[in-house]
Amino acid sequence: MTESAMTSIPSDTGLLLFAHGARDPAWARPFEAVAARCRAQRGDGRVALAFLEFMAPDLVAGGEALVAAGCTAVDVVPLFLGAGGHVRKDLPLLLARLQQAHPAVRFTLRPAVGEDATLVDAMASVALNDTRPEVPWR
Repeated sequence: MTESAMTSIPSDTGLLLFAHGARDPAWARPFEAVAARCRAQRGDGRVALAFLEFMAPDLVAGGEALVAAGCTAVDVVPLFLGAGGHVRKDLPLLLARLQQAHPAVRFTLRPAVGEDATLVDAMASVALNDTRPEVPWR
């Protein structure tokens, strides 16, 4: 993120990152790294990571934490490779619960990160990088 982009984020706007969740706690590490980078680049703590299932906090609790921190607007970013059923069906229902509980707060759903050309290019670059170590699978 450029410095001008960081300074253009209103001080009352939070960022809610939304991932699927898993039973294995190690699964969350990449998403926690994304949240940490967002916090560092924004220069504040108005970033929350939430999960659909198996992990905490869930989306409603993550959104409520940002509202409690003084956010009057929250951008919700699905950390999904595509807009499948969870993004198209489950997420809007959860956002409706948040909106109903906090009518003065503007919740904005952004596209799934996997639909952005920057991420598609990054994944292709990693896939084509044959210098990465192999992962044992047997």
